[in-house]
Amino acid sequence: MLKKLNKSANNLYFKVKNALANKKGEAYIDTGVKIIIAVVIGTLLLGVLYTLFKTVIQPELESEIGGLFNYTID
Repeated sequence: MLKKLNKSANNLYFKVKNALANKKGEAYIDTGVKIIIAVVIGTLLLGVLYTLFKTVIQPELESEIGGLFNYTID
């Protein structure tokens, strides 16, 4: 068990060492652009869902629930 733990620790050490030594071109700007795109798409999606819920889904639910209980909202 100790050998397995030691091997796992060594693997982790070498992975971290290689990651820190990597001088690949993808860095801050690419990652920042990806994050901004994800935030914009997420915001648009939430806005569409919110509008759809308020204009289509909620009135339909109110009428269906009112019909189930024979209750009308004035």
